[in-house]
Parts: sequence; structure tokens; C-alpha cells
Amino acid sequence: MPLLAAVRRASDIVNTLAIWLCVACVLGMLSISFMGFLYMVVTGRALTWTYSLARVLLPWIGLISGTIALRYGEHVAMTLLAQMLPRPLVKGLQVLCLVSIAIFGFMLIWYGWPFFTGARQTYMVSDLIRIPQYFTAIAVPLSGAIILLHLSHGFALLGHDVSAQEAVSEAIGEKPSKQVT
Repeated sequence: MPLLAAVRRASDIVNTLAIWLCVACVLGMLSISFMGFLYMVVTGRALTWTYSLARVLLPWIGLISGTIALRYGEHVAMTLLAQMLPRPLVKGLQVLCLVSIAIFGFMLIWYGWPFFTGARQTYMVSDLIRIPQYFTAIAVPLSGAIILLHLSHGFALLGHDVSAQEAVSEAIGEKPSKQVT
């Protein structure tokens, strides 16, 4: 199992890097938007490139943040349904869910790599700013690879290890009450 531990450690490191990348992209989008807003307030004219440049960061935020959500089990996991089903059926559905996630990760790589290598266009953000489509296209196969890496955590990704009371309390925004027995 030392190989599995090393892969899980790599998954955690990649997840930390993904968090920082998403934070940088969100801060970049906010900075660009705020700069455009200030320019409009000061000059009365809009900068034409702020929206386009912010839009280039959106695929990175969407795809990479999805891998972060997967790693922490913050995806649609149907916890209450898993609590109500018999244990053998739950395990079977969990395996089916992990297999579906793996297929999705492989599809992102399978279709994303030709999309990346075939990206020949250049985004004309402005006369001076040109961004190759490679920059946004690489996010697709990269997110697939990260998803497959995170699968090393197995059933822990599914988040079914909470009680039904905890899930309901979290859904309605309350702290679960501590029951003393």
C-alpha cells in the first residue's frame, strides 16, 4: 500500500495547487472587472477588453473547482438516499458512482486532449492582448487527470459517512444537536 499512500499524497498536493490556482483566477477576474468599473467611473467610457479577458479565466475556474469539490465530497452525493437503502445496495451504488466518475475523467482526457492539440485559434481580447486558445483548452484534459488522481481516495470521495440527522441539519443551516445517551 505504499504506492496508494504516495498517490493519495500526490492527490492532496495537486488539490492544494488547484485551490491556489482557482483563488488566483477568481482574484484575477475580480481585479479585471473592478479595473473596468473604475475606468468607466473615471472616464465615462468602457474598456473593451476587460470582459473578454475575464471570460478566458472562466473555464479554469469551472473545471478545476469541480475537481476540488470532488476531492472534498461536495458534489451531489444523495446522502439521504444512501442512508435509507440496505448496506449491500449502498456499496454497489457507491462502486457504480466511482466507476461513473472514472469514465467521466477518462472522457475529459480522451476528448479534451484532441481539443487542446487542435486549438489553433487566438482570442483577440484587444489589439494588444492576444491569448491562444491552448490556454483555455488545456483545462479540459487537466481536470480529467486530476479527477482520476483523486479517485485514489476511493469511497471517501462520496461523503456518505454522515448520519441522516447531520445531513438534514446541514441542509437547513442548523448545527446538529448533540444527543447525550
